[in-house]
Amino acid sequence: MTKELAVSSIERQSQMQDFIDRMQRVSIEQLCETFEVSTATARRDLEALARMGKIQRVHGGAITMQHAPPEAPLSLRSAERAEEKRRIGKTGADLVEDGDTVFLGSGTTVLEVAHNLRHRAANNITVITNSLLAMNALAGVPQIQLVSLGGVLRQSEMSFIGHITEQSLTQFRADKVFLGIHAIDPKHGLTSDYLPETQTDRAIMNIGQQVMVVADHTKCGRVSTTFVAPVNLIHTFITDTETPDDFASALRLAGVQVLRV
Repeated sequence: MTKELAVSSIERQSQMQDFIDRMQRVSIEQLCETFEVSTATARRDLEALARMGKIQRVHGGAITMQHAPPEAPLSLRSAERAEEKRRIGKTGADLVEDGDTVFLGSGTTVLEVAHNLRHRAANNITVITNSLLAMNALAGVPQIQLVSLGGVLRQSEMSFIGHITEQSLTQFRADKVFLGIHAIDPKHGLTSDYLPETQTDRAIMNIGQQVMVVADHTKCGRVSTTFVAPVNLIHTFITDTETPDDFASALRLAGVQVLRV
């Protein structure tokens, strides 16, 4: 009796998951040799594990699912990957045109978009934001009309969230929405580690004609606890040059414009 027949599919898939977690990345050939199964069986097992969110399929094999660690408070993240965030922020600000209405969400990378908008040549811009730091960055800039949203202050992000914020958002439409995210994965979408903010993020995305997610490479290919939205709701993803080619290609296949800067 072969090992393929002797071991149940559930037991074998569990063993495969443990093997992939240890190895980080495996090929179909490795699985066939290690578990003494056919190529077709190995592929079926990988597809089953991927559907359950246990592993991530890649060409010719699989990799372990990368779970995003809890996000540190904004004050501790501000100096992390500062140069990458500055480039991402400048690229985002450069996409803003004369007469645009722009929404800026919370987070250190979106804050760099705000800093760069101070020096943009575009005129007659309206900026709507729930970020207290973005409000401070843009207050007093003559070519920008600034609209602030209230709500419950999330101290760690210095941003307003909750029912009041979401009700206010129903009154607005934006040409471009700039949103940061805790984790992004082509299959599992945009995810967050803070449930109370999820509904606010969805309401923010709903007001934008174009949704632009800004995040450095450490957020890519990771999954967190709370689902926010699928990647096909994003129009543009702005990231840094260390974002892997296969990740960028997967987003492009989903219809997302990817800018690596």
